[in-house]
Amino acid sequence: MLKRSLTVISIAALAATAVACGSGNTKTNGAAPEPAPTAGGGEQATNQPKPALKALMQYGRFDPNAEPVAKYLNEKTGYNVTYDMLPVENADEKLNLLMANREPYSFMILSASQYAKLAASGALEPIDDLVAKYGKNMKSVISETSWNGAKLDGKTYGIPQTGTGVVVNMGLFVRQDWIDELGLKAPTNRDELYTFLKTIREKKNVIPLTGGKSPMVEQIATTFGLTTQWKESNGKITHMVENPAMKDYLAFMKKLYDEKLIDPEWSINQSNKVIENFTSGKAAAMMNGYYNAPTIVNALTKNFPNAKIAIVPPLKGDSGKAAAVGSGGISFYAAIPKWAENKEEVIKYLDLKLDKEIFKGAALGQEGVHYKVENGNYLPILPKFNDEWNNASSFLTGVDEKNYPIYWQARVRKDPILTDVYLQIQNNAKDITVVDPLAYAPPIDAIAKNNQKLNKFMEDTFIKYIAGAEPLENYDKFLAQWKADGGDEMIKAANDWYASNKK
Repeated sequence: MLKRSLTVISIAALAATAVACGSGNTKTNGAAPEPAPTAGGGEQATNQPKPALKALMQYGRFDPNAEPVAKYLNEKTGYNVTYDMLPVENADEKLNLLMANREPYSFMILSASQYAKLAASGALEPIDDLVAKYGKNMKSVISETSWNGAKLDGKTYGIPQTGTGVVVNMGLFVRQDWIDELGLKAPTNRDELYTFLKTIREKKNVIPLTGGKSPMVEQIATTFGLTTQWKESNGKITHMVENPAMKDYLAFMKKLYDEKLIDPEWSINQSNKVIENFTSGKAAAMMNGYYNAPTIVNALTKNFPNAKIAIVPPLKGDSGKAAAVGSGGISFYAAIPKWAENKEEVIKYLDLKLDKEIFKGAALGQEGVHYKVENGNYLPILPKFNDEWNNASSFLTGVDEKNYPIYWQARVRKDPILTDVYLQIQNNAKDITVVDPLAYAPPIDAIAKNNQKLNKFMEDTFIKYIAGAEPLENYDKFLAQWKADGGDEMIKAANDWYASNKK
């Protein structure tokens, strides 16, 4: 759970003004349009005008007020909502400034660290009572697990948005045409991987496995039982650096490095360089995300028309079992500033967005125009889906957790290469996916404060071990330093949360 800490500017003054504002203001925020009829069984429109609302979004490379989905939501809910965006750079600092100035936003879409800092400062309205009274849809479609992930000190300050459910992002891409040429078989365990890489180097004289920056190669680490950053065992939460198997993993990676079976420039390669090595014929394998598959395949086949790729299923570990790392949890929170007007109307609006038919339309567009359904699968109609509904996810403020992962798959069906690789990776990971036990935890201050610097310390040190710049015998010294610099604080906070929430 790597989260950037929010730089605090005038936060003490912010807290004081926020508390003084109170939470009962229900005045309208300027002239409001006549409401349009709602669709799909949502709250029926009346002759009572609805207040105009103003929202703050995360950065995106589009004009939110010109987006068809924004116009759709205004039409279907009867609320006129306008949008501002945080900037691409220094977003947290800008957010602090907006809050210190008490900008009149009705609601904001916040990252986990932003949510935690603003809630702690008193800048956000607790919404438990409002949700209980007006949140019929959101209480129905958002799970208790997700709601618990929005609670800070027993209060809920935002609507949790979980997104697509659990997805496995990474796969081991290999040159299938080279495998065929050499009469090899794809590896199924760590020993076979070693032999595979060694044969590739001897026969093709290329980089067997390219990669960059991070010392953790998911497809190899999982064979040592190293999966997610945090792990639960017998009711106790531990960090991966505490796992005794980490030293074995690093020793194996050093062996690969010493024998030139992994990229010698691993420590300096950027992500684009990794893909370039693979697509230019300089490397035989790499770990990469399904979302880059069209770029990878198109570049490779442009350079080598007869080239083919394959996705190697997760390798079996010492236990004889394989594991895949799934990503999931809460992505954003929709929160109401303490000084916002029309708080009841804001919750009514956010709840109306989660009406079954309105939400489906917001996620997919119009059936027959933006998408179609074949054999129960939601398929995008191109180019209309991309042209008009490509940025729809930016407008989410909570999701229908049962149906959105199904609707969302229309987005990976926009390109046949993307679809194929995505499905391969998900099918390979079926029944063996591991999810971080803190995936649905609320922002934990000790982790938010320490995680980024400690991850950097870990990665820098591990790269030195792998490259031989520092002896692996110093691992215990590293671990002691990691704990002293905030690791112990993180571990305690993680266990405190887990102990208070396990059932």
